[in-house]
Amino acid sequence: MSEANPAGKRPTIALTPGSHVLLRSAGPEDTAIVSKGTFRGLVSIAGDNALAIELDGSNGEEKGRVRLVPIPAILTIDILEAAKAEEEKRSETTQATGYFR
Repeated sequence: MSEANPAGKRPTIALTPGSHVLLRSAGPEDTAIVSKGTFRGLVSIAGDNALAIELDGSNGEEKGRVRLVPIPAILTIDILEAAKAEEEKRSETTQATGYFR
């Protein structure tokens, strides 16, 4: 069974900037705040870290607004569409010109 899907062949899971996400975070009085949009990166404010999510407007919120969600408040993150890591993008588009073809 392990030969059909070896552990080394599974893609790595990474939350990369540009990924489309659905995030649930702790809200007031045992409710969850749902944030759906594009992950823009990790932000540090006075030593505390937060995820920056650019909202897509699907939940009736202002499209383009950036929501900072503190790391301890995160309940779940669903990666709806993963973006490629920046290093992978650069290595694919780099082409040698001139002498080396």
